[in-house]
Amino acid sequence: MRRMGLILAVLLLPLNSCNSGDNDRAKPSDGSGNSAAVEVAFPNLSFNLPLYFGHAGDNSGRLFVVEQEGVILVFDSTSATTAVDTFLDIRDRVNKAGWEEGLLGLAFHPSFETNGHFYVNYTAADPRRTVISRFTASPASTDHADKATEQIILTFSQPYSNHNGGCLEFGPDGLLYIATGDGGSGGDPQNNGQSRTTLLGKILRIDINSTEDGNQYAIPDDNPFAGATDGSRGEIFAYGLRNPWRVSFDSENGRIWTADVGQDAIEEIDIIEKGKNYGWS
Repeated sequence: MRRMGLILAVLLLPLNSCNSGDNDRAKPSDGSGNSAAVEVAFPNLSFNLPLYFGHAGDNSGRLFVVEQEGVILVFDSTSATTAVDTFLDIRDRVNKAGWEEGLLGLAFHPSFETNGHFYVNYTAADPRRTVISRFTASPASTDHADKATEQIILTFSQPYSNHNGGCLEFGPDGLLYIATGDGGSGGDPQNNGQSRTTLLGKILRIDINSTEDGNQYAIPDDNPFAGATDGSRGEIFAYGLRNPWRVSFDSENGRIWTADVGQDAIEEIDIIEKGKNYGWS
């Protein structure tokens, strides 16, 4: 197992004669007169294959780390922290036969502080598929979630072991955004990126606070293909993506940034717009 510690990049003020002699150490410059250094944020902790690091938005001061094999850990956000708790362990449900499979995404409900709901994205086997599920943190201790509370929201087949996307994010609109890869192999042999009849190779957007048509979610009325009669999936927000690995909402303007893993030579950073085709393959 590769073991990793989390690091924190610290922006330092410009050096001046009033600083202590410790500042004589060479530090890389970003060209602006400021200097950057790297510090170990949690020197007493290490993790196995960590893929996500964040907080629950509940002002608890806790941080969460997702480990690819199927574990979510929780700990206090102080550098002196020496121990972690297991928030959720679903290794018995997660398939990580391939390098890009596993527990790949985590998103806390905007009302997590009151309802305890959080959502995960993982790959499962027999048949090979992606699972989007909701779990609920234990009322007795929000540091633990019972895996028996799993409510499966959405599943879809994966033809190959790679290109699973995996990111989950709640947008400023309160809707859940799901990044999905093109299904894998190389060169998108099934043309999933361009096909609007499949959920693969897309950014999806669903309303998890409602249900409709027998699903554990609803399709927002303003999704670009909501109500389409040509077979296009209403869950699609944008398409033509290869393996959108991480998604982030700009806190200043709500713009959606996505890192789409490229093939052979080119990587993409895309600004995602509703209904847009990003060209893959």
